[in-house]
Amino acid sequence: MVVGWILPLAVLWSAFLLFQVQPLISKTILPWFGGSPTVWTTCMLFFQVVLFTGYLYAHLLATYCPRKWQAIVHAGLMVLALLLMPISPSDDWKPAADVWPPGYILALLVTHLGLPYFLLSANGPLLQHWFSELAPGKVPYRLYALSNVGSLAALLTYPFLVEPNWTLPWQAEAWGWGYVGFALLLLPIALAVLKNSQRDTAEGSRQEALVGETSLPGTRTLIAWLLLPAFACIMLLATTNHVCQDMAVVPFLWVVPLSLYLLTFIFCFDGDGWYRRGWIGPMTLGSIVVISLLGIFGGMVEIAWVAVSYFGAMFFVCMICHGELVRLKPAPCHLTLFYLMISGGGALGGLFVSLVCPLIFSQYYEMPLSLIVAFGLGLWVTIKAAQTRFHSIPLWTMGVLFVGMLVTLSGQLRAFQSNYLESERNFYGVLSIREVLSSVSEPILAMYHGRIVHGFQYQTPEKRSTPTSYYARNTGIGLTMSRLTKPTGRRIGVVGLGAGTLAAYGMPGDTFRFYEINDDVIQMAQEHFTFLLDTPAKVELELGDARLSLEREEDQKFDVLVLDAFSGDAIPTHLLTREAFAIYMRHLAEGGVLAIHVSNKHLDLRPVVLGTCAQFDLESLYITTTPDAATQQTGSQWIITSRNHQFLSDDTLQLAATNLGPKVVYAKPWTDNFSNLLEVLK
Repeated sequence: MVVGWILPLAVLWSAFLLFQVQPLISKTILPWFGGSPTVWTTCMLFFQVVLFTGYLYAHLLATYCPRKWQAIVHAGLMVLALLLMPISPSDDWKPAADVWPPGYILALLVTHLGLPYFLLSANGPLLQHWFSELAPGKVPYRLYALSNVGSLAALLTYPFLVEPNWTLPWQAEAWGWGYVGFALLLLPIALAVLKNSQRDTAEGSRQEALVGETSLPGTRTLIAWLLLPAFACIMLLATTNHVCQDMAVVPFLWVVPLSLYLLTFIFCFDGDGWYRRGWIGPMTLGSIVVISLLGIFGGMVEIAWVAVSYFGAMFFVCMICHGELVRLKPAPCHLTLFYLMISGGGALGGLFVSLVCPLIFSQYYEMPLSLIVAFGLGLWVTIKAAQTRFHSIPLWTMGVLFVGMLVTLSGQLRAFQSNYLESERNFYGVLSIREVLSSVSEPILAMYHGRIVHGFQYQTPEKRSTPTSYYARNTGIGLTMSRLTKPTGRRIGVVGLGAGTLAAYGMPGDTFRFYEINDDVIQMAQEHFTFLLDTPAKVELELGDARLSLEREEDQKFDVLVLDAFSGDAIPTHLLTREAFAIYMRHLAEGGVLAIHVSNKHLDLRPVVLGTCAQFDLESLYITTTPDAATQQTGSQWIITSRNHQFLSDDTLQLAATNLGPKVVYAKPWTDNFSNLLEVLK
């Protein structure tokens, strides 16, 4: 009974818990770090490293610990980990502005999730090892495919079932009870292992002799066990980073690539029928060529299809890595070592993307570099398949492969071409400064975050204080600043500094308080731009996540609070939740105005913002402007909302406003426990 269904169920259950907790804990701490995509990759680093330590523990326990003690030690530690429930960190763990985010995230995860995750990680290889002892002669590798089915089920149920229906505290509590259930399920398995350890000495000696006859794999095989999963992990994390930078940082966009990654494990470890070099190799090359063509002819395809192309390439590359890995799998006696090397490779991949790349690259170069390496890997597999089938490589095949290589190199090497004056990469992304010319050849300095412009400034002295881009005088925020006056001086709060353009609207007596999470933005705004220096208003700079800062501060009594954090590729959804709006309303003075910049290339945020405004009984105006190259005005969309009916009735504002009518249907307001990116995708 134990081998028949209890042990396979334990493998499935353990994997489900292991991967259900990943988006759960990541989403819990995401708002504390500004919604940065790097939160997920840092969490993935923790998961990969702890997975490796769990596999190491399983290998050492299975290799050096007496059989009767293996079950006792593991079951005892599982019970001990129950003392750490629940796993959700308290508000006391919310970070200060001066912490190093990767180190702080890792410390938080180790403290709250370290031991439970470590033990769950060990269950995969350890349970398979016990299976091989309890059922001699049966191949345990299909249990690895089963464990990945459990992992995949956890990931798919989270965004579609768990996240929309249950709050984060309830999810954490339910996960804790699931952990208790697994600990109980482990007891009959532990008893079976104890009973099995009392077999007669002759049988044990015979098994040990059998193990001794199976030699340890060679060095080249061990290196392949390490490097193949490492590269698969690099592709996973680089793709996730890239797509999240293009869209938004939400669990759904974490789950899709990770689910595809797990599917490749399931297909490859379930049997020999799924991985075929003859079709996987060409599909890999074709998908990378498509991505490269999109890079050459960018801007012509919707972002959703671009994401699909990257996910497809990642899937085929991981199929190669894991398919070749399975071709090198050892006898069951070396099972725990095999899995240890796989997890070690995953940890190396995580370390490279999360810690090494931000230190050595000023841009996200790991994606184009990975695609170039992947093309070489796909080329090797395709050539091997052609040699097997045709006994040589046909000339037409060589021609097609050569053209594909040229397209790939042309498309991916473009990422290394830049004419930036300065470029810095940190936890929050890539920030760059570039000099461009206006339509009338006037020099202009521009700040970019990724590929999104975060501010322009004319370089000629007479035009240096002119508001530009999304903040020009006829935009929603420009009109708001010009129509809202106060003899004693206005108090303006701004979420998102950018180049500091809004300071150009400052007048004597005004106070501008900027909230900026990225210290590189502050440094570049002060070094390369003069908006902050030239304004007659008082300027205050607050480093840290705006929402956390506003939570901790006393009421600021802002006459205008500007939310300007949503034009980038990855939007911080935690700044648009109902709970966030409650904080904003607390900080507005009587009659104060909330100005929300909703311009975004890929997302239509109007339904969510307007729906939330309606819930807070706020009147709203929607003001749009079209691009104007002559004045360096960027097309913009602003929602100006307030309970100040008199201000919103101003003739100038009413004339500029667009009547949305029935064109926009208000969406269900987002909360800290729920946000649906798919409903606002353009």
